[in-house]
Amino acid sequence: MIKFAVTYCRVSSAKQVKEGHGLSSQETRCREYARHKGYEVIETFFDEGISGSLIERPGMQSMLGFLRKRKGEIIAVIIDDISRLARGLEAHLDLRTSIGAAGGKLESPSIEFGEDSDSILVENLLASVSQHQRQKNAEQVKNRMRARVMNGYWTGKAPYGYRYKSMPNHGKLLVRDEPLASIVQEALEGYACGRFETRPEIKYFLESHAVFPRGYNGRVHYQRVDDMLNNALYAGYVHFPRWDVHFQPGKHEAIISLETWQKVQDRLKGQAKAPARVDVHDDFPLRGFVVCACCGQPMTACWSRGRKKAYPYYLCQTKGCSEYKKSVRKEKLETEFEILLKSLCPSEDMFKIAVEALKDHWREGEKNLGQESMLAKKELAEVEKKVGQLMDRIVSTDSPSVIKAYEEHIKNLEMRKAGLAEIAKNCGRPLKPFDQTYRTALEFLRNPQKLWVSERIEDKRIVLKLVFAKPLEYCQNGGYRTALTSCPFTLFRGFSTPNKVLVEPRGIEPLTSTMPLLRSPS
Repeated sequence: MIKFAVTYCRVSSAKQVKEGHGLSSQETRCREYARHKGYEVIETFFDEGISGSLIERPGMQSMLGFLRKRKGEIIAVIIDDISRLARGLEAHLDLRTSIGAAGGKLESPSIEFGEDSDSILVENLLASVSQHQRQKNAEQVKNRMRARVMNGYWTGKAPYGYRYKSMPNHGKLLVRDEPLASIVQEALEGYACGRFETRPEIKYFLESHAVFPRGYNGRVHYQRVDDMLNNALYAGYVHFPRWDVHFQPGKHEAIISLETWQKVQDRLKGQAKAPARVDVHDDFPLRGFVVCACCGQPMTACWSRGRKKAYPYYLCQTKGCSEYKKSVRKEKLETEFEILLKSLCPSEDMFKIAVEALKDHWREGEKNLGQESMLAKKELAEVEKKVGQLMDRIVSTDSPSVIKAYEEHIKNLEMRKAGLAEIAKNCGRPLKPFDQTYRTALEFLRNPQKLWVSERIEDKRIVLKLVFAKPLEYCQNGGYRTALTSCPFTLFRGFSTPNKVLVEPRGIEPLTSTMPLLRSPS
């Protein structure tokens, strides 16, 4: 005679756990069955959010351990339905054997478990049907998710910078999640334009924002950086090759343009860059950028202990150099740098001329927008025609290698189609007005020193990259050598030269004009 019983309840989804109906209803039916049979329920075991295809489950292992401790007496193990024990024939047979070996007798209000051949056949058939239902449900869920992805909706986990929001006529749709969206946008656009040269620089930038999620060690992992750089969702496209979905225009708002995303991919495929210096920090922003004028090697920096406090210095550490270990006070070197940076600021008149030149170029570009859009649409039609031709060739060939080559070509054409579609869509009008587009750039050109005095080391490194074309040479006695600046500042300096001289024309031919020629000395 069986006197005692335990109940086992399982649900496979987190939603069922939160709602609570699945587990409570199973336990109610099991206890009702126990009262009907005259059993005393001495324990209840749960597995929450565990798939029925798994054998190793916390609740199941706890129940088996409980049964083994009371071995010597038969205890009924009550389940609501055969599918609650397992959703696969192999898992069902394994757990059925384990429960019997531990001293339990499996019972259910939905099926009578027996040891005769007919009962075992029915039990195995029901377990097979339960397995088929699980597999069929998985197929249906996958097909529905794939169809939704093909319609431009992402169905996976929302990437950083996005969150799901229920929208009318869309269901759950990805929307910008601020401030993460702006941080991700700045990181991706910075890598595309060269502001960030390497993955470590992106990593350091993300870690400088306290709101950006980190790993278990409090750091942003490189895998997270790689996922961001390769995710087409940020460009407004859904790309899932495993389901044969390639760059389908998404219904969600893009964080960056497709052109920016393609620049990121081009940079990822290019040559590797040197890793970012790990010894660059707020104390010595010029470390590694200022080089010794004697040996050409980057100067390092350190704190030197005095009697009362530590003093910061820059110095050359190259053995054999005449300036080896000769230090320069941090204040002196950086003050001279700020004077150099200030001297590069254009005059107000020259700056106004530059702004007017940019506006003329902007107006000229606006005139050509319609023509560029028309050319993009024409090329788009040609690309679509090529895709159709390649699809016809795939149908007519049986060679796997040829089919694979055609599919790869089609994938590249689909990428080109996406880019042309974006150009055709946005080329008819400027995305932003002139003042808004060039405001940040013009403010920087007017006075780069304003960004240099920022508290962030990242801003200081940006100034060095944008203003100077090469590292600065520094001489202990003479200070900074002539700096090689980037194109805009070189032009400003060239046009701002006040010294002009009048020269007479030369040659053996007679003079045809008495007008003197104006030449700027090189």
